[in-house]
Amino acid sequence: MNQAFDIIIVGAGMVGAALANGLGQQGIKVGLIDKAEPSDFDADASPDIRVSALSAGSERYLQSLGAWPRIQTMRATPYRRLAVWDETPHPLSRLLPGSLTEVEFNATDLGAGHLGHIVENSITQNALWQTLQDEPDVTLITGQGLKALTQNAERATITLDDGTELSAQLIVGADGAMSRVRELAGIGVTRDQYEQQAMVISVRYLGQPEDITWQGFYPSGPRAFLPLHSAGKQHPGETWGSLVWYDSPARLAELKAMDNSTLMTEIRKAFPARLPPLNHIDAKASFPIARQHAKHYVQNRVVLAGDSAHTINPLAGQGVNLGFQDAQCLQGLLKEARRSSDDLASQHWLALYEQQRRPANRRMMLAMDLFYHLFSNAIPPVHLARNLGLGAARALPFARNGVARYAMGLDEELPAVVRQITSRIPGLNQL
Repeated sequence: MNQAFDIIIVGAGMVGAALANGLGQQGIKVGLIDKAEPSDFDADASPDIRVSALSAGSERYLQSLGAWPRIQTMRATPYRRLAVWDETPHPLSRLLPGSLTEVEFNATDLGAGHLGHIVENSITQNALWQTLQDEPDVTLITGQGLKALTQNAERATITLDDGTELSAQLIVGADGAMSRVRELAGIGVTRDQYEQQAMVISVRYLGQPEDITWQGFYPSGPRAFLPLHSAGKQHPGETWGSLVWYDSPARLAELKAMDNSTLMTEIRKAFPARLPPLNHIDAKASFPIARQHAKHYVQNRVVLAGDSAHTINPLAGQGVNLGFQDAQCLQGLLKEARRSSDDLASQHWLALYEQQRRPANRRMMLAMDLFYHLFSNAIPPVHLARNLGLGAARALPFARNGVARYAMGLDEELPAVVRQITSRIPGLNQL
């Protein structure tokens, strides 16, 4: 039996679940498919090791879906300041005062109450799944993977692992970087693997939750701190936090093999003095990082969103925010298609989606790539240039704050002078 929907979304992670909520609220019949279900929220459990820095723009989108109040009922940690500095030692460092090699972004300077929230990925997904229960036009199908996909002039049909067939006007691939939808649709990707990997370490520290997230750049890669919530009654006077350590795969393999006591010693030696006083390591994991971009987002009745379409260097934690921007854009255009009584896979509306999202995603990918290469070497001219750049960012708060407001989702466009610069960078259209 073939079950029919208006739209089928494959992948019920944060981006897919958000899009399903938005479309369901517009009266569009959605089939949402995922192999697994998120576990129920447990207030007493240790935090998920996977966390994201949700921007103000993402918060607004989640608020419109009804998910943000549910997230706040569980747990989310606001941050009001973000610091970036260079820790690479070099003789040229003496040419500049140390204070000029650090930049701090402050919500007050940006006219905002906060820059964003650090939220566990499982909590964001859980809140979105809760809101799905209130959407009669969304059917959730779990425990099934995608076996086949076919398209014709009127419909697209997918076959699940158990042989069930589902059809719709449009198939949305929101099933991650290794997207099965993208593979079955025959959409290729460009991919660049970075030399470094990232290790995430869930920790507890003595003291109250901090309002700053920071990132220092070292010769072997960045090291970052993300504040989380109070550890509660089980650990009075303590707070959860997340550390990110970028380094070579060999070095991270060494760190992962250490017992927690030895690893704690290495963390204290490797991280700056501003790191809060750690007293416990709860979990650790490492993963490769890569820049990947689908060669196109649309193939007949298939469209890609989130990591299925693009993955970027996680330096600034913009991946999920870009995915939510994809979902919000696609949701709005499909609403217009329905209002115009058009086919939901109309190439007019899907082309607009790619025209709007592809350049925006490319700009962020390029920015993160430049950031990575600029801070990942100690060549004297480059070392001096990046320190001069940090100094210029301190001296030019208008441009600096304009870029920050764009990255945090407070403004919809980059400052005009920055747009002019990025438009002239060779290779942007090839990403």
